[in-house]
Amino acid sequence: MGSQTVPQRSGRGLRVVRPFDPWSSPLCTCPFKYSLNPYTGCSIGCLYCYATAYIGVRRSTPKKNLVANILRDLRRIPPTAIINIGTSSDPYPPEEERIRLTRRVLEVLIPLGRRVLVTTKSSLVARDAELLASGNAAVTPTITMIDASWSRIVEPEAPEPRDRIEAVRRLVESGVPVGARVDPVIPYINDDPRELAELVCVLAGAGARFVVTSTYKARPDNLARMRGIEVDGVGERIYRLYKSRGVRVGGYLYLPRALREELLRPVVREARRCGLEYATCREGLTGREWFNSRSCDGSHLIPSRIPVRSAAGTRLDRWIEG
Repeated sequence: MGSQTVPQRSGRGLRVVRPFDPWSSPLCTCPFKYSLNPYTGCSIGCLYCYATAYIGVRRSTPKKNLVANILRDLRRIPPTAIINIGTSSDPYPPEEERIRLTRRVLEVLIPLGRRVLVTTKSSLVARDAELLASGNAAVTPTITMIDASWSRIVEPEAPEPRDRIEAVRRLVESGVPVGARVDPVIPYINDDPRELAELVCVLAGAGARFVVTSTYKARPDNLARMRGIEVDGVGERIYRLYKSRGVRVGGYLYLPRALREELLRPVVREARRCGLEYATCREGLTGREWFNSRSCDGSHLIPSRIPVRSAAGTRLDRWIEG
């Protein structure tokens, strides 16, 4: 069997485009897809980040020979596979404005008709709106809260919420399908029901078509960072809540189901009122109250605008990293 048709679900032989691994979560409902992270580390520096358990806490560093490795990998995965950019390291860290590595990745994938889903906490994604709108791509920015003061504490290098919302508007105006991740909802920080409903309403007004939400799941490293929040003793309160009531699921501490439902209900209720599709992420919540979308990650938003092309024999095939 030729390498072009071998489904690489194990990831064997792939270099940078890897099968998405939901960390063995029994509650993951994502469709099968591939992940691609142009950078290692992540300069955004979210205190609640789960990925630091395996990528560490460090600034974003561009991967070497990335384009050449992507072109090799594309020959080994199904041509219509979903490629999710930014599953563990944000593809639009502050460094991207200068390095433009994610832009180069899109310049490879978009003309080839690959199905691309971009996940980011940065408003810089709007810079690439025209390119994204020209191909089979959708964007699901993460916007966790309206309150910029809390965002600066728990997402220190992320643009302010209003800037990310404006990026949604710019993407939509350019013709890019956009969903949004209201994720995670964290007790004592962004759990006010009125503010969550306001956020969903604002996202709908900006043109988002879909919302996915989930609660904060604690791991030892991110819980230690969250415990260090000194404002109003919030960090210690979060720590005590998860230590006293947390239930271990797939390597994480989850809050009890009833409390998770209470935290997420304002999001899905407002999404339903605004006519948005909605889903929950790794929560084990089923039924239309919690999930009325064709996918939980927003990959169903990816349009089919241009046909898939092979990288073999094209100008891209002869691309040499600078």
